Amino acid sequence: MSNLINQTLLALRAQAEEIVKDLHELAIRAGNEELAQTVSSLRNRLHEPFMFVIVGEVKSGKSSFINALLDTGREITKVAPQPMTDTIQQIIYGEEEEVVSINPFLKKILLPADILKEIAIVDTPGTNTIIEHHQEITESFIPASDLIVFVFEAKNPYRHSAWQFFDYIHADWGKKIIFVLQQKDLMPPEDLAITRQGVADYAVKKGMDAPVIFAVSAKEEQEGKREESGFEPVRSYIREHITGGKAPVLKLQNHTEACRNINGRITQGLEIRKAQYHADIEFRADIHQTLEAQEGKSNKEVDMLVENLIAGYDRITRSKEEELTHGLSFFALLRRSFASVFSKKSSPKEWLENLAASLESDLNNELRAKLNAGVVNLADSIQQMAKMIDLKIRSSKTILRDDHDLFSDIAEKRNNVLRELQEQFASFVNRAENFTDQSLFPDKSPVSPTVATGSGLAVIGIVLAAVAQGMVFDITGGILTTIGLLFAGISSRVKRKKILDGYKTEIDKGRRQLETDVSSNLKAYIRNLKLRIEGNFEKFDLLLEREEEQIDKLEARHQAVTERLDALSQALRQA
Repeated sequence: MSNLINQTLLALRAQAEEIVKDLHELAIRAGNEELAQTVSSLRNRLHEPFMFVIVGEVKSGKSSFINALLDTGREITKVAPQPMTDTIQQIIYGEEEEVVSINPFLKKILLPADILKEIAIVDTPGTNTIIEHHQEITESFIPASDLIVFVFEAKNPYRHSAWQFFDYIHADWGKKIIFVLQQKDLMPPEDLAITRQGVADYAVKKGMDAPVIFAVSAKEEQEGKREESGFEPVRSYIREHITGGKAPVLKLQNHTEACRNINGRITQGLEIRKAQYHADIEFRADIHQTLEAQEGKSNKEVDMLVENLIAGYDRITRSKEEELTHGLSFFALLRRSFASVFSKKSSPKEWLENLAASLESDLNNELRAKLNAGVVNLADSIQQMAKMIDLKIRSSKTILRDDHDLFSDIAEKRNNVLRELQEQFASFVNRAENFTDQSLFPDKSPVSPTVATGSGLAVIGIVLAAVAQGMVFDITGGILTTIGLLFAGISSRVKRKKILDGYKTEIDKGRRQLETDVSSNLKAYIRNLKLRIEGNFEKFDLLLEREEEQIDKLEARHQAVTERLDALSQALRQA
């Protein structure tokens, strides 16, 4: 039967070793070096004996307590008026006594003491003096500990640093803790009873159920006063709850719970990380929707601008057509022909030149005014959109903070990318070339730098006006050139129908060109500007893409570890 139990235990331990190996890999992939180191230490201590970790303040009597508990008849851990334990001392069983220095902060003491055949004892520096090496203790021993023995000086068990360390052990790791009030011989029994109850009440207040408290005197134990020293209840507790064959299973259960604790932290960290990722996806979608909506709004404003331009164009060209039709009548030409005998200005040619000049002047004045009004509205809406995006970037939701205990590196990286995005976008909207660059224009004819004075958003109106007016003047200029050629062909034998038909043809062609070119070029400018704004988010988009991939991989590994830990916990409860 014993052999069967051992075989079962070995199989469960092998499972635990594989799980902690995968948990270590998960911690590495999570990018948290400190957590990975903690899991590595847990993995390395899986095969060690049941571990007592003795903690407490300097001069609380930890070393004396350990010496008395070991019952070797001599001093194993140094006791002196000044603090002596400046390193962690792991005391384990060995056939020969030996001290092995592992590193400047850790040494192992091997002793042929019977109590060490089933347990190991770890003596730590005082809780009020270990700040410099606190990480060494917590990473190496607290997660892998099986029982925390909290030693207080019986006369004063309420010191702040000790209870701060208690909070870390109990709240963060949920470790089994017992309390020892050392140096009880220095207090009257009635005062000791009050102190003992006070410690129990304080521990309960901090969330502990049924705290176990022992009052001992190492001095009396070492003087042979066994009945008075209080050590027998401690040894009885150890025999009843730990030794006698129970320690290996308890060790494995504690080890599994430590893994579950770490895995639970990864669960919580992943949930926060996922929440940040989803918030960033929403933020990015909001930016994209804002740009899409702005493009739609701006395109409608372009349509209204073009509609107004066409209305003005139609009114002026119709007026000139009526004037041309009337002026090309037989009697009107006859009058001008007679009048031209006395004055060149009254000739049909001069009249047609004046008509062309009037058409040019009226079109330019009418279209310029309409362009200016429409461009102001268009530029204003683009500026408001840019300011809105800038505000959205600056007010993006931060859930995963850079002091997160698991994913601080990821949070810091995100914050750096977001900060760079803020600075880049602010720079983008303040640089005139971002709104006048050749690539923004379908015909590759950017606004002249001398025209686009100013910077950033302030120059958008100038750019749009120059773009649109340039197109309008090109179109009207083309119309007038063609009409001018038609007019130049007039001779004494006037071809009235040919001139009127030619005028209508050129006016219709110009109308279509005006409508098409102004609309397509301004809309292309708006679309290209939107794409350029989106380009500011390239690094942020890449971050989100990688984050999605990493979260998916972490979740898959984490789920596998969780399922295996649950199965191992259930098997251990039945062992």
